[in-house]
Amino acid sequence: MNTELENFEKDLINKKVAVIGLGVSNMPLLKYLSEKEADVTVFDEREIDDIPKETMDELKRYDIKYFLGKDSLNSLHGFDIIFRSPSCMPTKKELADEENRGAIVTSEIEMLMKLCPGTIIGITGSDGKTTTTSLIYAILKKAGYNCYLGGNIGTPLFTKLKDMKEDDYIVLELSSFQLMNMKISPKISVITNISPNHLNVHSSYEEYIDAKKNIFKYQDKDGIVVLNYDNEITRKCEKEAEGRVIFFSSKVKLDDGVIFDEDIIKECNDKVRRHIINTKDVHLRGVHNYENICAAIAATKGLVDIDTQIKAIKEFTGVEHRIEFVREIDGVKWYNDSIGTSPTRTMAGLKSFEEKIVLIAGGYDKHLDYTPLAKPILESVSSLILMGQTAEKIFIAVKEECEKQDKKLNTYMCETLEETVKLAKKIAKPGEVVLFSPASASFDMFKNFEERGKKFKEIVNSI
Repeated sequence: MNTELENFEKDLINKKVAVIGLGVSNMPLLKYLSEKEADVTVFDEREIDDIPKETMDELKRYDIKYFLGKDSLNSLHGFDIIFRSPSCMPTKKELADEENRGAIVTSEIEMLMKLCPGTIIGITGSDGKTTTTSLIYAILKKAGYNCYLGGNIGTPLFTKLKDMKEDDYIVLELSSFQLMNMKISPKISVITNISPNHLNVHSSYEEYIDAKKNIFKYQDKDGIVVLNYDNEITRKCEKEAEGRVIFFSSKVKLDDGVIFDEDIIKECNDKVRRHIINTKDVHLRGVHNYENICAAIAATKGLVDIDTQIKAIKEFTGVEHRIEFVREIDGVKWYNDSIGTSPTRTMAGLKSFEEKIVLIAGGYDKHLDYTPLAKPILESVSSLILMGQTAEKIFIAVKEECEKQDKKLNTYMCETLEETVKLAKKIAKPGEVVLFSPASASFDMFKNFEERGKKFKEIVNSI
């Protein structure tokens, strides 16, 4: 029996609890809190006309009070517990004021981690965390463990706490927004890499980095943190880690850790290297994905035997919207990499192909630097098709690189995704690849990168 959960639920009775955000992930939490007899109020910056009718019906059914609109948090006063959604930064004045008054400001994911009786494996990073998380989950499932997948992906797990046992593994993808101000770390933590991202939301790059570090900051000496040796920021995290550090690398032949070296992924122990798997035998493409495999092997080391790891990796077909093969048309292969929401993600996508690429890029502006993307584009791309808010930024970065190298690149500007697909079909030559990897977020035209990726596939499949 989970006595901590039992005590928490008893303590909820008649407590004033605020939930920030009426997103899909918070609906199960709202129902749970109401059923435990908490006095629940929900806050959302949207107006009532922008919220689905079924959501409002649920609030009425559970008799949940609500404040809506941009100024809704002005009514955030006198609460015992506040559950913030990842998009509601803990630095908001209204939350800080309530915390100073004595309220507990937490999140669904932080409370899950505090009350969970099983072993938590947490994964974060600027790129690759979803693939790494899904792969770790697949390896553990293949080994026969009872596992839960959640955090930034999957279903909200807080309401499943009552079913969790001590022998279970809970695999969580954790974003910087979820980790920010968190005061607990998973038993096993992974940081795939850190590069500039979400700088339109975080007050600084340092704040973003510090949020990522919370994934291992509160570990004790029994904790394990898996770090990317090739990334300067994550490599330096070794000095701050309290527990055991396991490195992975695709550039350095480590004496200890997991490495990708000449098509082979190897486990290294005291300078002895054991071959685990040839990357020609896996479905995933690109060095960045081979690094994700290394991270997953390191995280499950000691929990799963190598043969089982190999079977799971060979069977793993990848995650939707991540260099996802869509179809072949007239000798041209089309790939959906809508997850490419930053320049570094798109750079990784470009490196995944030996063929020449027609690149479709551009989208919502997160105030990132596109200069580093220009050189890889010139190396791999035969034609560049741009759209969205960042089209001009990418165009200028590529134009300046062209002038430096005295090269030319066919570049086109389009208004819509439909236009980009039609143009790509017209200009792509047999043997080339059309890669949709925006290097930008989706919010200028779409709700999220998933909706954007699905739309791209729908258009391509309708040709």
